[in-house]
Amino acid sequence: MKSSNYSFPKLLVIGFIIVCTSIAWALLAAALVHRTDEAAFTLGNAVQNGWGSPLAQAHPWAWYESPAGKDGRKTINPESSQVTVHLLSTPKQKGLLWFRTYDVDFAGVYEIANPTPIEQMIYVSFQLPHNSGGCYDVSFVLGDRSHIVNPSENGLLSDAIVVPAGKSQTLKVAFKTRGLDQWSYDFPNGNRVRNFVLTMSTDFREINFPSGTGSPTKEIQTETGWQFEWKYPDVIGAQAIGMSMPDVLNPGPVAERVTFYAPVSLLFFATVFLVLAMARDIPIHPMNFFFIAAGFFSFHLLFAYLVDVLPLHASFTIAAGVSLLLVCGYIYAFAGKALSLWAVGAQFAYMVLFSYSFFIDGYSGLTIAIGSVLTLAFLMATTAKIDWSKRFARNAVAPPPIPAQ
Repeated sequence: MKSSNYSFPKLLVIGFIIVCTSIAWALLAAALVHRTDEAAFTLGNAVQNGWGSPLAQAHPWAWYESPAGKDGRKTINPESSQVTVHLLSTPKQKGLLWFRTYDVDFAGVYEIANPTPIEQMIYVSFQLPHNSGGCYDVSFVLGDRSHIVNPSENGLLSDAIVVPAGKSQTLKVAFKTRGLDQWSYDFPNGNRVRNFVLTMSTDFREINFPSGTGSPTKEIQTETGWQFEWKYPDVIGAQAIGMSMPDVLNPGPVAERVTFYAPVSLLFFATVFLVLAMARDIPIHPMNFFFIAAGFFSFHLLFAYLVDVLPLHASFTIAAGVSLLLVCGYIYAFAGKALSLWAVGAQFAYMVLFSYSFFIDGYSGLTIAIGSVLTLAFLMATTAKIDWSKRFARNAVAPPPIPAQ
């Protein structure tokens, strides 16, 4: 009687190979986590030193001296504000990480009124964003003044002007700077904001308003991005205005997730591959599967280190191509053309497509669920007529030959 090619001891050895490969993947993923965290700490500081941090622009404030006010001052809010902001996303890559850097072009026109029945010396201040990246083309003009106002050490621009009773003066501010992750415009807590309009334009379409900020009152899609408008006619406790920069696929975190979940792809592949081999009675030795598992591991090993020097998608394509060539070429060499063609499809589905699902946030779990159901349906249809008792039968001892008469 013919011996079985798939005894339980052989399958246990193949399972042991999958476990050992999973341990290797876990070690590789841990190394990626360490490299990514180290890069985030060291390179993050370098990027902040060159490009600054998340920027928060404060609303200007004014006051005049009055014994009835706190600390001898009476605070004045601008009667009207026209603010224009242009945000340009300019992400920068450092090693395994992309940083969401941006350029901002700010301009504001504010009307500062004298609310008293007498002439007052009005003091006006505007706080430039605290930014190590620096501010450029700074302009601060109060009324018809033409002199240059230099900021204080903490970036505060201040000037004073005499305003007749019931009249107002215009403050014009403009500057350019750059920052990281998000930009916001903040109002004093609980203060009254009147006749305020902020117009923001972006060169990107992926929009995310930070937590705690208000929604725009008007939005228009442009050829390159969006144009938003926030209009506050008369609001007490107005919400801040903000915009987060578009998310960028970070090579390090993507490679980490792909590597951590690699055992799932190998397990799916092994199940389909072994069942197909059984159905065709093609012998698979544990050593054959050892080299197949090594071919799978080569994808993640190459991908983990190619992302240091090549773009993310190029690294993924090269690593996947090498692994497909290794695994399917080896299967063709020892098992023939038919099984190698099935292996190409299975590896592409379970390794390439499954790994690529981690490039899209929130879809990896759905991919596993769909893949599981389709795999089950395929295996049930393929193996419905297989006599499993014969496939897993123990080796039978053949009777001794009858001597010739």
